[in-house]
Amino acid sequence: MTNRIASPLAPALLAALLATQLAGCGDRDEQEVRQWMKEVDATTHVAVKPLPEPKTFVPFAYASAGQPDPFNPNKLLTELAKARPGGGSAPDMGRRKEYLESFPLDTMKMVGMLRKGGTVFALLQIDRSVYQVSTGQRLGQNFGLVTAVTENAVNVKETVQDASGEWVERMSRLELQDSKENKQ
Repeated sequence: MTNRIASPLAPALLAALLATQLAGCGDRDEQEVRQWMKEVDATTHVAVKPLPEPKTFVPFAYASAGQPDPFNPNKLLTELAKARPGGGSAPDMGRRKEYLESFPLDTMKMVGMLRKGGTVFALLQIDRSVYQVSTGQRLGQNFGLVTAVTENAVNVKETVQDASGEWVERMSRLELQDSKENKQ
């Protein structure tokens, strides 16, 4: 047990502390604030536009008797099949292939670009040979079509089959390769 010595000043100190806290509860400034709030309230005018009348709702009765269900997923699949006979944008299989279509796209490197007349050609290296390619030519084994030739790249649109067997288009890009002389 600890021995506490009671100080004769402790009750007086406690009474003084309580008196100062209660002194802060007075309302002498409160009357001034209330008067100011009444003046501001009397002089302030709020202009609120009236709300427009709500539009009347006219319900629509769907007469489904004898009509196909517009939300039937089988109907959607049927319509998609009609819109894309043969599986979408299938490539022309009967077309005669160009020479550069016998090489995979990942074996080709763009090594340069040149202009002849008004036509821009990309220089593509395959193995040790260099070929000129312009917009509209075909290359790669995925029915690739050159869509653009710039100073730094060749854009190719390929047509491939996805996992469901649908023909889809994807964009590929052959970018200009730095030569070994530029790296040293």
